[in-house]
Amino acid sequence: MTLQIGLTLAILFFAVVLFITERIRVDLVALLVLGLLALTGLVTPQEAISGFSNPAVVTVWAVFVLSGGMSRTGVANIVGQWMIRVAGQGEVRLMVTIMVVGGVMSAFMNNVGVVALLLPVVINIARQTGHQPSRLLMPLATGSLLGGMMTLIGTPPNILASDALRDAGFPPFGIFDFAPVGVTITVAGVLFMVLIGRRLLPSHGEGGGDGSLGSAMAKHAYQMGERLSVVQIPEDSPLDGMSLEESRLGTALGLTILQIDRKGRDSIIPELNTRLQGGDRLTVAGRLDMLENLKGGQFLEIEGDFLTVSDLVDESISMVEVTISPRSKLLGKSLLQLDFRKVYGVIVLAMWRNGSNMHSRFDSIPLEPGDTFLVQGEIEHIKALRSSSDFLVSGGAEAPDYELDARLRMVRIPPGSPLEDKPLAQSRLSEAAGLAVLGIVRNGTKRLLVNPQDTLQPGDRLIVKGNAEQNLDLLQALQNLIIERGTGDRLSDLESEDATIVEAVLSPHSTLPGTTLRQIDFRRLYGVNVLSILREGRAYRSDLANISLRFGDTFLLHGSRDRLNLLSKDRNFILLTDEIAPSPRIRKAPLAVGIMLSVVVSVMVGWLPISIAAVIGASLIVLTGCLSMEEAYREIDWRAVFLIAGMLPLGIAMDSTGTASLLANGVVTLVGNYGITALIAGLFVLTTMASQVMPNPVVTVLMAPIALTTAANLNLSPSAVIMVVAIGASASFLSPVGHPANVLIMGPGGYRFKDYTRVGLPLTLVVMVVTLLVLPIFWPYTP
Repeated sequence: MTLQIGLTLAILFFAVVLFITERIRVDLVALLVLGLLALTGLVTPQEAISGFSNPAVVTVWAVFVLSGGMSRTGVANIVGQWMIRVAGQGEVRLMVTIMVVGGVMSAFMNNVGVVALLLPVVINIARQTGHQPSRLLMPLATGSLLGGMMTLIGTPPNILASDALRDAGFPPFGIFDFAPVGVTITVAGVLFMVLIGRRLLPSHGEGGGDGSLGSAMAKHAYQMGERLSVVQIPEDSPLDGMSLEESRLGTALGLTILQIDRKGRDSIIPELNTRLQGGDRLTVAGRLDMLENLKGGQFLEIEGDFLTVSDLVDESISMVEVTISPRSKLLGKSLLQLDFRKVYGVIVLAMWRNGSNMHSRFDSIPLEPGDTFLVQGEIEHIKALRSSSDFLVSGGAEAPDYELDARLRMVRIPPGSPLEDKPLAQSRLSEAAGLAVLGIVRNGTKRLLVNPQDTLQPGDRLIVKGNAEQNLDLLQALQNLIIERGTGDRLSDLESEDATIVEAVLSPHSTLPGTTLRQIDFRRLYGVNVLSILREGRAYRSDLANISLRFGDTFLLHGSRDRLNLLSKDRNFILLTDEIAPSPRIRKAPLAVGIMLSVVVSVMVGWLPISIAAVIGASLIVLTGCLSMEEAYREIDWRAVFLIAGMLPLGIAMDSTGTASLLANGVVTLVGNYGITALIAGLFVLTTMASQVMPNPVVTVLMAPIALTTAANLNLSPSAVIMVVAIGASASFLSPVGHPANVLIMGPGGYRFKDYTRVGLPLTLVVMVVTLLVLPIFWPYTP
């Protein structure tokens, strides 16, 4: 083994580990690989960046735009209506229709886009026909993945496989060269699902029957019935005249205010600025524990006079001013989004902007150059801030400018307080009382920057920042709320002409995974409430604001139809209903279909290479108004583009350094003695297993040089061997992480990991057997 092979294998191992662990974004991993290859001299600088001009990469992003044009012009809506008319009510006919339609669309569109397009359609079909979504959504994703195998543009692995042939000096695949094998595999997959697979599918949830979400489904799947209550504001309450936000009703009690019933008026869908009145009856979602605990005893007692900022520093704790530098990478993000306290280890006490200071509610404000914060932290954390290019740290803070002394108080936890024996992190002091705990005095000893896991004890004296008198009076007002018992199931009362309940799922283009609803300030940003989050078949209904979001999460949302209509236009979400959706450009649908057909025909008859035809088609999609230029940019999955472009140089390095030959010889040594069929089966299994844990374009890039070298060594047809790699890379049925299409249906279908394996393992075996039987008929192994 040479040094160059060793370096290539080390970079390959480094990339595989990062892809599997997902500790770093996949597109960033690809760029790191690109940089390492160039730095080690395994590829030239020109080869390192050649992926960005590679025809395969150009084709991939152009197909994204073409798919977006088909989507925005309502082609999916038209297809969905046709599906309902053709499929009827029977489960088998529905499965066949959904898989065939999804497969045919995926042959010419990005298969993730097809699943995203048809997901609301299939959900609505399930509700109208009374079938469980879990019985129909996996066939949708499976049909889409199978259909992508039928044409050159159906899926990125096919495009990359063809490009690998061209780079090796062989004729690339034509647009329908995959069709004979791909169509046969798709037919076999449909038959498998109808005869065997549907018996393995789970039955989660209940069908609707009325075309809407319906209270029965929400109550069953999201378990909402037991979390709905009614509380009443007394006539003489101090809350009378306060806005919903000022009352802290939601944040203090951990409740979501869904509806206000007011005498003499129709029900009100509350906004943050909605003014409360005495006598209002509030429909709320959530646990009433906090409200019931408040009624159990005195929350806090205020002690003595105001404190001074000198009480917040000692020999190990310092206070400084921190200014956001003009070139900071934090600009545009809020303190919540940055998780500032956890990341930087300091507490932000106040904010200074445009000549005025803010003491509260500044944590959700996007940062701007020149924003200045008064922060408290340990000496080593302050030193770290000074060394960061994101901040300008002053030598000391002019604390009087922030008027902080008037907001520092000492409060005591009395015996019987609801806070007794609770960790500080669970005390909800910040949310419930608007008080930030800066220190604890216990048994005469003062500790600053306390640990959020510290347990509060009776007699503890807390150093807090905030308007203690006003906020504790507010808590007293909340204690007097009246809990109405025996109100029954009110979920159906939440739907009206003005408001409704819908489901939504994170789109494949979403940037929200890894963040929380609190960090993005979801309620203020979108104006709708999240009632529950469904993840891997489990409904989460408590502390939703602090749950880190994942792809596959499904949200139960309640709000005004206007607000939900705006949310439907946000690229982060897909609403699982046709009732609220952006109006498609139906008049442009014939143009979009015509442009797609023109691209296919021009490639099929040899007028244009696929990359040029796809770029011209994408341009025409914009020129004809099927998409605006901004929409076209949003339709492109830039992560996939950078992923493929960054990983292509690794394929070059594997070929030029002899790494591909080394690995190919290993494959031949392992299974070559058992014959050509066993060798092809080995390549299929290796590729398929890799595609369950790594993005399938990456698997194709890595396996292509190994397959081509194997073909050369054994005098096999390179086209046949490379097609096996493309098919194996697309057979991502075994796990939800194997393909974004699988993740997309996970929440709406209530699927668990084992559901994918139970259906996907026998389906993968079917695909392999059909490939081994059919491939040599159309693409003989020997030239």
